[in-house]
Amino acid sequence: MSETIAALLARVGLKQQAAFRELYRLTSPKLFGVCLRMLKRRSDAEDALQEVYVRIWQGAAGFAGSGQGAWPWLFAVARHHCLDRLRRRQMATVEIEEAADIADPGHDPETALHWAGEGKRIDTCMEALEASRAAAVRQAYVEGLSYRELADHHNVPLNTMRTWLRRSLLTLRECMDR
Repeated sequence: MSETIAALLARVGLKQQAAFRELYRLTSPKLFGVCLRMLKRRSDAEDALQEVYVRIWQGAAGFAGSGQGAWPWLFAVARHHCLDRLRRRQMATVEIEEAADIADPGHDPETALHWAGEGKRIDTCMEALEASRAAAVRQAYVEGLSYRELADHHNVPLNTMRTWLRRSLLTLRECMDR
């Protein structure tokens, strides 16, 4: 079945609509499950699934050069799209909360200054890490990439990536404790 999906993706990359319909028929139940599991609401998952297939249509030509199997590539497209939706949802919530904080007379500028300083300390400590390790930490803890995605992206074995992250976090903790 995976070979069939890969062949369909190759044909979708050539903009063959019949291949796209068949790809949708074969893969949409699983990708809908990914979207529903991540987004929790059926209506959000249905909207996300439509957008995921738009991305698949637009990006299928790049699938062949990705070096991934068909299913991992499809799951990654769905997962990243859902993460983007969750971030946008969270940003909207944060903006509302920040607006409430501005109107709150109990808002403490000293606390805001403290947290801004902490952010600068984190940036300074991140600069102490080797560039590839700092990038991996950002991708894992800011962008939400999995160990497998990071290992593939940095072209290192999975256990090496785990070691990079563990050691990087220890180094960051030591730096922040100073």
